[in-house]
Amino acid sequence: MNTRDLQAFVEVVDSGSMVRAATKLHLTQPGLTRRVQNLETMLGVPLLDRQSKPLKPTGAGKEVYVLARAVLRSVDDLLAVAAPGSEPAGELKIGVPPFLSELALEVPIDRLRAAFSRLTLRVTAAWSPALLERVLRAELDAAVIMMPASFVLPESTTATLLAVQPTVIVASRSLQVQNCGRPGPGAPRLTLAELAGYPWVLNQDGCGMRSALSRALNAASLSFEVAVEAFGSDLQLSLVARGVGLGVVTPSALAASVHKDALQIVEAPEFPGGLNVWLVHGTLPGRLVRPLAMLRDALVEVLAQTDSRS
Repeated sequence: MNTRDLQAFVEVVDSGSMVRAATKLHLTQPGLTRRVQNLETMLGVPLLDRQSKPLKPTGAGKEVYVLARAVLRSVDDLLAVAAPGSEPAGELKIGVPPFLSELALEVPIDRLRAAFSRLTLRVTAAWSPALLERVLRAELDAAVIMMPASFVLPESTTATLLAVQPTVIVASRSLQVQNCGRPGPGAPRLTLAELAGYPWVLNQDGCGMRSALSRALNAASLSFEVAVEAFGSDLQLSLVARGVGLGVVTPSALAASVHKDALQIVEAPEFPGGLNVWLVHGTLPGRLVRPLAMLRDALVEVLAQTDSRS
């Protein structure tokens, strides 16, 4: 079996395009096509659904993709053994939630680039459930995910708890939020049933904060109305400040927002909130052990500094 054929197939699946894969591998498109066809001929099954746009693997192709990535990683490990002490090279594919890409990724990337100049970083931003699935399918080497404390991580992954990210519920100061839990001044305090009476401004479905809120309300058989789905904390807080609905945000994002003076925190003792921030990965090739350890340590440091400023 020719590992270059495996590499060609993996790159086509990753890019979803023969043209992009050929460019990445510095091949002509006919040359790339021949490599994929060689692999299909040897295995005796079609690996790509050539009618789909973007190109997608067939059922057999999905299984071959996972195994091919494992083979290519093993080849990288063999090369690393043959050259002990050499600098890690190749690619490190990591996934992060939007929160992290906005707030805490600059320093870790700078450190990785300074320490491992031959390592190419590929960063994908997506919601945590999708990132976890991509780690399980070996499409990402590692991912940072934010999930409620009740979430159980798959046993096939290795997970390191980086931080516990607090969250707060916010409302516009102009919104008449009844102080039902206690009389007098101070932050409004609402029960879950009372929270269910308000519309919400949240990320798209799949966000850890939205998932935690949805689970809490659904478990109590309460309604959950999303008034606006909006990407990014700045836009969400702008809408909340204008009274569109309640929002859920990290204290650090609230403190940095230009809308903070128009917002108030709403206490909800029945919804403690908070998300665990995990670094998850499968079996790593030896060349990525040190880079991922550096990424982990940098993220722990940056997230701790973020918490101290909130």
